[in-house]
Amino acid sequence: MHRAHILTKLQTLLRSPRLLHVRRNHALEHATIHILSQRYPQKAFVGRSDTRGFYIYGDLTSEQLWEAVQEALARLQRGDDRLAIHPNCGTNLIIAGFLGGTASYLTLASERDSSWQARLERLPWAILGTIMALLAAQPLGRAAQKHLTTEADMDSLSVTAIHRLHAGSRVVHRVITSL
Repeated sequence: MHRAHILTKLQTLLRSPRLLHVRRNHALEHATIHILSQRYPQKAFVGRSDTRGFYIYGDLTSEQLWEAVQEALARLQRGDDRLAIHPNCGTNLIIAGFLGGTASYLTLASERDSSWQARLERLPWAILGTIMALLAAQPLGRAAQKHLTTEADMDSLSVTAIHRLHAGSRVVHRVITSL
């Protein structure tokens, strides 16, 4: 297949209604976590998106979350698309893990000499290769978020409900969205 054909297929897939909804929810989740982290810097927040909305794990009230979600949505609708990208996104971790693991494997794997002594001699090169891969993963992770896993254009997305769920001692909220 030609490169242009592959890109067209990928763009079509990324614009499919279900995936587009997940990508918008993912962007709103990131934006919400940015807002929450600014308002409550002493607290940690984690999110997870799907086709119906997203979950926020963290110690806060439903009202506090509602206000943060509304601000995040308004800012994304005004074009503040940098909020859709988050440094702690799982996308970044996947890319870093893949590139780091691949660099290490390629450096340590050798058909000519696979003894542990030979691998140990190549270890400094594996460490260097992994570090280089991890450095490359940072901008690649941001680019992957921007172009693949989030969509900052909220279009007609709206927040319809926020539910506090019971998960033992952890505070979890379910944010429901619709298009």
